[in-house]
Order: sequence, then C-alpha cells, then structure tokens
Amino acid sequence: MKIAFVYDRVNKWGGAERILLSLHKIWPKAPLYTAVYDKKKAPWADDFHVIPSFLNRFPFASSKHELYASLTPFAFESFNFDDYDVVLSVTSSDAKGIVTGSKILHICYCLTPSRYLWSGYREYLKEPGLNGFNLLARTFLTLFSTPMRRWDYLSSYRVNKYIAISKTVAQRIKVYYKKKVSVIYPPVNTSIFKPSETETRQDYFLVVGRLVPYKRIDFVISVFDKLDLKLKVVGRGMDESRLRRISNNKNIEFISGDLTDEKLSWYYQNCQALIFAGEEDFGLTSVEAQSCGRPVIGIGRGGVKETIIPGRTGEFFRSYNKRELASLLLNFKVNKYPVSVCRQNALRFSEKKFQEKIYSEVIKYWRQKL
Repeated sequence: MKIAFVYDRVNKWGGAERILLSLHKIWPKAPLYTAVYDKKKAPWADDFHVIPSFLNRFPFASSKHELYASLTPFAFESFNFDDYDVVLSVTSSDAKGIVTGSKILHICYCLTPSRYLWSGYREYLKEPGLNGFNLLARTFLTLFSTPMRRWDYLSSYRVNKYIAISKTVAQRIKVYYKKKVSVIYPPVNTSIFKPSETETRQDYFLVVGRLVPYKRIDFVISVFDKLDLKLKVVGRGMDESRLRRISNNKNIEFISGDLTDEKLSWYYQNCQALIFAGEEDFGLTSVEAQSCGRPVIGIGRGGVKETIIPGRTGEFFRSYNKRELASLLLNFKVNKYPVSVCRQNALRFSEKKFQEKIYSEVIKYWRQKL
C-alpha cells in the first residue's frame, strides 16, 4: 500500500502536527503535501518529504496564508496523486478538497469542518486576530463566505471515508457535511507528559495553547485581572499582542518561547490546574495536563467534555460568566483530584492506542476498496 499525507499548511506547531508525527512513525516513507511550507517555523517536519503547492511562491504566503484564502482550494486541487493507493488528509480546512482518481482511497482524519466558515464563523468575524489585516479579513469573509461554504460542502464529497478526532467533531460533520463517521481520538505522548517523580506543586494556574481568538484566553485573562491569583500563559500566536495589551495584572505571566515537551511537562506538573476556556474540537492540552497528574478547569462545551471526569479529574464552568469562573478558582482545592486518577484517565488517549486504531482503520478501508 503506497500512502501519502495531506495537511492544510506546514508553518506552525500544535496538536495537528503531533498527529502527523505519530502517523509518520507508522508510515515513515509517506510524503507530506501541503498548501504552504515554512521550514524555519516548522522544524518538526524535517523528517518528512514535504511537497508544497504553487502558493508557496507567493509573497508572505507561508506566514500570512489567510491573505490567500480564496486561492487555497485551487492549490490543493493542483496536486496529482495517481502514484498512490491511499491518501490520508489531516485537515480542519481545505486539504480534504484534493482531487483523486476513482482507484485511489481518500481517507480524511478530520480535525473539524472549516471553523471560520461553520461553527466559528461569528467568532472569526468579530475578531479575526490578524491585527492590521482585521478589516480586510472581515470584508473578505463577509463577501465570500457563501461561495466558500458551497465549495467546502461540495469538496467534502471527494472524501471516501471520514474519521473524526472526537464525538464533537463527528456531530459537526454530520450537521455540515451530512456524513456519518467513526471516531479515533488523537494521540498524547504519555511517556513524556507524566507526573513528576517528586511531588511538587506551585501556586499558579496555567493556560497552554496557540494564542488565537477562539481559544478565549482573553476571557481567562479578564477573570485573573480581578483576582489575586497567579496565571501563566504558555504559547504563541497571532493574538499575542492583543492579549498582552489587555493584561493588567502583574500576576499574569506570558511564556512565549519555543518550549520542549519536557519543559512544557514541568509547567503542567507544577500548576494548580490547567484552565481550558476554548470550545475546542478535542482539547489536547487537557489530556496532557491530566497525563501529568493535574486537573483541568474547562468550559462545558466541545471536545474537552469528552476528556474530563467532573469531580475526579477536573471541573466544568457552564458559560463565559466571569463570576462563575472566579468562584470556581477561589474555591478550587487541587488535593481533591488525585494524581493517579488524572493519569489513568489520560492513558485512554495514548499514542500507542491511536496508532493501533488508525492503522487498523486505514487497512480495513483499503482492503474494502480492493
């Protein structure tokens, strides 16, 4: 079986990139096709044979791909996959729109239907997170969202089989694309993200993730600004400058360097709890924190609902109400959530289990195609 990977863009580091590295361990010879590739910003991809589209030659495309949103579908349609038996797309956007022949099996591991067109449209319209390009982004999305949704819906039918990263995403695929799918949770490196050998804990709460508007880190900051509690924000992204501007409390610290997984693990191990405010597709950082033996305080929406056991490995707040989250934080007792219970819950999402399930699913679909 000759297989190729397709991913939206190779210019950052996050949960989707961890998925690709895990897939690479199963199929190390599979090339990686993508719209744009920034080698400096994506050193994780050095072990891949990366094949970018024609879009990569355009000015600023590798770093400001949003400027070429209208051309990205054509970029993926330009690829030729005639030499492969199976194409596995990992996508939250346009990569599923590739064109394959009838003899080629296209499996989509769907991170979510295009967020800025469907479930997150209003949030993106309110705060695109592109700083000086916000007005341009809003204008473009307002004018072209309807034809872009039409293309996104039609291109979803180019996929032979869908696999969703969570039940939340499976439901979105059913609503927006009218497709039934199986669910395989993404992998967490439980051998690196593990409890500390010596019981240590500091007095800070933690936020980890890309600094983009839909993560709702601004909401968390607005709550901590009014409390005498410490917050550490780990991550980088287009929304970083805005988040720093609205942060007035000296107890809020931004950690924006390139952290190794070992260093990130230390921040998890020593926090009171991870704060998870975004309505996510899955919520990888929630599982990483629990894998390190720490509880999670999360919004009771989206994929994170599938990863936390209320009262045992964390708690939920119901809405973006500052008083509700503040009350939860002020009354939070970390000793209520045993390290061993948090760890055991996280082991459900180990990399080994992911690799076994995804390999079995791909082989099953391929044999059905033969």
